[in-house]
Amino acid sequence: MKLKGIVPRMWRRLKRVLLVLFIAHFVYIIILKWVNPPITITQISSWFSLWGTDKKLHKTWVSYNDISQHAKLAVIASEDQLFTDHDGFDYKSIEKAMKHNATSKKIRGASTISQQVAKNVFLWQGRSWVRKGLEVYFTFMIEKIWGKQRILEVYLNVAETGEGLFGFESAAQAYYNKSAAQLNREEAAMITAALPNPVKYTVNPPARITAYRQRKILIQMRNIAADPDIAELVTSQK
Repeated sequence: MKLKGIVPRMWRRLKRVLLVLFIAHFVYIIILKWVNPPITITQISSWFSLWGTDKKLHKTWVSYNDISQHAKLAVIASEDQLFTDHDGFDYKSIEKAMKHNATSKKIRGASTISQQVAKNVFLWQGRSWVRKGLEVYFTFMIEKIWGKQRILEVYLNVAETGEGLFGFESAAQAYYNKSAAQLNREEAAMITAALPNPVKYTVNPPARITAYRQRKILIQMRNIAADPDIAELVTSQK
């Protein structure tokens, strides 16, 4: 009899906890539309990995207007060319990735910029179904609440751009001794080329694969530059 009473009580408490967490996250998402995230789980993880080494965590936030248009165009060209068209998910790429992963040991991702922001800001790295499910929720919410410009601004500030480096401002200062606003096409493409694996794909000196990816990104930048929606996004001011 006691067990029958305990289970409903535990369930009611769990529902209250889940409701509080949902409201807290919802409020936090709204706040981050205007307030920059103080730190992310990925940055905390990086800080711990650097513990005991001579390297430090570097993350310098700059506004959308203070980031080179070349950097904005480069990440769209490399990471998500349908960024201005989709609602947070590129379903065709997801389908292709699922078919590929079903027959290959080399896992292929299909995350949009919005999904990467949801993961980097609110979640942890990994491939569990729980994290992917939460990623879908946060991606949907930031698409509805933040809008494309804010999502791109956050991405350019929280993406890991090197060992202990986060954001294009930190990368620009570390690699080229200049601000993110001053990056030219080649520099922006080189930093972007490192994004899939910023520890392995070194920028300075550039690894062979980083230089290879940079050349491909520069071509794609030229190909998509005339798209009116992309052009409006990368040239717009906050």
